[in-house]
Amino acid sequence: MTRPFLIAAALLLAACGATPRESYYTLSANPGSMLPSASGVSVVVGSVAVPDAVDRSPMVVRTGPNEVAIDDLHRWVEPLKTGIPRALAELLARELDTAHVLAGRSASGTKADYRVAVDVQRFESSFSEGATLDAAWTVTPAQGPVRTGRTFARQPAPSGDHAGIAAAHRKALEKLAADIAAAIRAKP
Repeated sequence: MTRPFLIAAALLLAACGATPRESYYTLSANPGSMLPSASGVSVVVGSVAVPDAVDRSPMVVRTGPNEVAIDDLHRWVEPLKTGIPRALAELLARELDTAHVLAGRSASGTKADYRVAVDVQRFESSFSEGATLDAAWTVTPAQGPVRTGRTFARQPAPSGDHAGIAAAHRKALEKLAADIAAAIRAKP
């Protein structure tokens, strides 16, 4: 009777030790990124519209033509509606070499030379294809005509895992930031 009890206890302990661990991913750069200068234009990145199907904490990965997997063990560290504008502001600061780029609700009342609005049409993840980003954007200057554009970026994942997908989305956002920065630098 003691032996079956010990075997059952050992199996129970082994099962407890094999609990999968959650992993979290961000669209932001490494802390050692280049710091922009204190001069330059000011930009406010407003709220970003994101498709509801992907605006969730667990990563949504396309697994087939009409199939996705929602992976509860691999999560974004913040909602995409918050993470995308934050990463975009960081990338625009680098592209425009300015420290005057803000994102989020607290920045909505801030005066700025330019306001950026983004409507993400597609934010797709795939282990085989990497990241796909399709976004319409608007740059509204304090003075001058409004500028609009659309960015389509498909970035291969550097690795065939969730970390690779997060890195590919970061690269796609770099393309978006470069297009928006070019519109800001363009003369009317």
